[in-house]
Amino acid sequence: MAADIGELLVPYMPTIRVPRSGDRVYKSECAFSFDSPESEGGIYVCMSTFLGFGREHVERHYRKTGQCVYMHLKRTIKEKATGASGGGVPKKKSQIIFELEKNEDLNNEDYEYEDEAKLVIFPDHYEIPLPNIEELPALVTIACDAVLAARSPFEKQDSESWEEELKDSKHENNLQQLDNGVRIPPSGWKCAWCDLRENLWLNLTDGTILCGKWFFDGSGGNGHALQHYRETGYPLAVKLGTITPDGADVYSFDEEEAVLDANLAEHLMHFGIDMLTMQKSENVNPVEIKPRISEWEMVQESGMKLKPMYGSGYTGIKNLGNSCYLSSVMQIIFSIPDFQRRYVGNLQRIFDYSPLDPTQDFDTQMAKLGHGLLSGQYSKPPMKSEVIEQVMKEECKPHPQGMAPRMFKALIGKGHPEFSSNRQQDALEFFLHLINLINRNNNGSDDPSEVFRFMVEDRVQCCQSRKVKYKQRVDYIMQLPIVIEAASNKEELLAYELRRREAEIAKRPLREVVRAKVPFSACLQAFQEPENVTDFWSSALQAKSAAVKTIHFASFPEYLVIQLKKFTFGVDWVPKKLDVSIDMPDLLDISHLRATGLQPGEEELPDISPPIIMPDQPKAPEIDESAVMQLAEMGFPLEACRKAVYYTGNLGAELAFNWIIAHMEEPDFAEPLLPTGYNDVSHSEVGLAGGASSTENQPPEEIVAIITSMGFPRNKAIHALKATNNNLERALDWIFTHANNEDENETASDIDTQSQIETNAETEPAGPRIKDGPGRYELFAFISHVGPSTMSGHYVCHIRKEGSLNLKTAVSQKGREAILWDGHDLEGNGQWRM
Repeated sequence: MAADIGELLVPYMPTIRVPRSGDRVYKSECAFSFDSPESEGGIYVCMSTFLGFGREHVERHYRKTGQCVYMHLKRTIKEKATGASGGGVPKKKSQIIFELEKNEDLNNEDYEYEDEAKLVIFPDHYEIPLPNIEELPALVTIACDAVLAARSPFEKQDSESWEEELKDSKHENNLQQLDNGVRIPPSGWKCAWCDLRENLWLNLTDGTILCGKWFFDGSGGNGHALQHYRETGYPLAVKLGTITPDGADVYSFDEEEAVLDANLAEHLMHFGIDMLTMQKSENVNPVEIKPRISEWEMVQESGMKLKPMYGSGYTGIKNLGNSCYLSSVMQIIFSIPDFQRRYVGNLQRIFDYSPLDPTQDFDTQMAKLGHGLLSGQYSKPPMKSEVIEQVMKEECKPHPQGMAPRMFKALIGKGHPEFSSNRQQDALEFFLHLINLINRNNNGSDDPSEVFRFMVEDRVQCCQSRKVKYKQRVDYIMQLPIVIEAASNKEELLAYELRRREAEIAKRPLREVVRAKVPFSACLQAFQEPENVTDFWSSALQAKSAAVKTIHFASFPEYLVIQLKKFTFGVDWVPKKLDVSIDMPDLLDISHLRATGLQPGEEELPDISPPIIMPDQPKAPEIDESAVMQLAEMGFPLEACRKAVYYTGNLGAELAFNWIIAHMEEPDFAEPLLPTGYNDVSHSEVGLAGGASSTENQPPEEIVAIITSMGFPRNKAIHALKATNNNLERALDWIFTHANNEDENETASDIDTQSQIETNAETEPAGPRIKDGPGRYELFAFISHVGPSTMSGHYVCHIRKEGSLNLKTAVSQKGREAILWDGHDLEGNGQWRM
């Protein structure tokens, strides 16, 4: 039998590889779906590429690549048998256990896992159970063991759902500690201002023990630790009961976030606490051990009777660690028909024509996510038998639902310093990043992001000459300022402020919160108000002057995205979130904001550019040579390594490596580094003597990305920037003024021959496609931020479905809000379309 299996595998031996360092083994998620080893059909891992495929997709990979040998992994989750004592009886299993994350939706103490692994040979589906050391060739055995033991390629994303990347506190090295003789006992603590014995925090400056903040569900404390900081300014506190030899929970009131304190052991020893002998304390309330449960209940509309929804369009997205910004945005994106048609409607074509590594293909992963959300495959209601069993036992078992888009998050954040991390992010910034990626990967197909795109008309009037200038630009977001002064409950706010101050003096809690109620109409009115421009260069005066700027809509999008700017800066330049309440109307008419263009009697400012001030010769760029050598040792060209380190801001070899991977196919990948504006004599001489195209005015990639995110072709963006000395504003003007003159030849010396050839040959439209509508909208969805700070909190997404707004996903970070409006012709019968 051993000889038979060995002979059977001989023809396929060249296609069976042992995973090397750097190979990613995708055994926890299918490349085309969200199937996993826990799915009904398990997952098939190619023994050559190490890509994973669900049962319905493995045949496609076999037909496309000819790869025949796959490892089939199946995990069965069973409830543990209950013994006479009522406790779980663990079951020793002889089956192999492959390296895979446990299901976080289940209490793993009540369930056991039975794993099954086998080799499958296509197309006959011949199966070889594993382990099978005696019968398999040694190479195959080694390869199988390596695949089974391989770690998840998404390991960095698989931290606990609510785990944050903590930063070092700015106070850790210069924290003031009073020599007041305070010594903290090892137990028996209580708040110095009240009698609470839970959720206690030790101030690291004066040793005062005080209770934490009060949560909306009634748990927590009376907020005395925060009040103490406001009175004294002592910034750092450590949570009692969390101190262990490995560290503790430290909070900075000044920085408004949890932090790391490198000198924590020293700071604790000041009060007689030996960190190395401390353990978790019984004073910690078991409720508090649950990760931020009070905030979770709050954003889930706790106290309201909610009906669980299942099926198409009602699939949740699991948190991957501060990923709610992504979940909220993508839920809305795939509730819009244009995105459904573009990605889910073309699912089979996208999958069939996907590259050999579909995990790195944007369209494939977008289609996969859209299908997962809309198919209902991952949002199935519990079986009737399960419901009856739970009722009979008077218990509610978790019913695992939703998807964990690890592959999508890894791809969409690739090369981005923020979205590639597990740090808290802003939903609006992610939305714009997504639009940029959609435009970049459009490849001439229908662009679904057109539904958000509109033209803005900026009108600027010189106050001295009274002449005007009109300029149009592309935008995706309407940003509305919040006018606190327009609050409709000013008297109530004044009374609340008096009560708050009295409570602080009396050191008693004040649990009711009164927020400023700002009418939405006031925000809209503020948007229309003229803006003073103090440093305006007037072409009529050929000098600096004051000007007035107003903004109008040159076109109205199908879906209007509104950002309420609920953030500001304090006197210390620290970003703060405005604690206000704004009632959003169900219907919105902004047709009165339609742009009118140049009016009779208005005189335009002359089309003269300001004089160019030649800067001093820049110094050679500073580059981290140690990071350059790290990359060069991997075999990459030295000049490419220097460019990678330079363009990633000297932030380390890891980011520079990502840059290399993203740019290694470019023709000038290994060319010498020529930063913008760095133009010495030797470079000029080389360019002239060698006869090569000059790269002295190569536009910065970040400015090119801004223009392409507006929908313009990349070559047009580069041409415009080169024609305007890399000035973004002038480049946009150039694009619009040259919209109908694609054959224009530039004579400026900084336009190289290659750019002229590209521009003369281009056949694409000069500008992005813009739709236009009546400017009347109905509320379609909104993303709310819950939390007191711009650096922490959670995002909640509500989407109108079947006439009502439904909670779709709750999770994420940073403090801004976006409202999505659906454009309708309210005089007609249905959704407005072009």
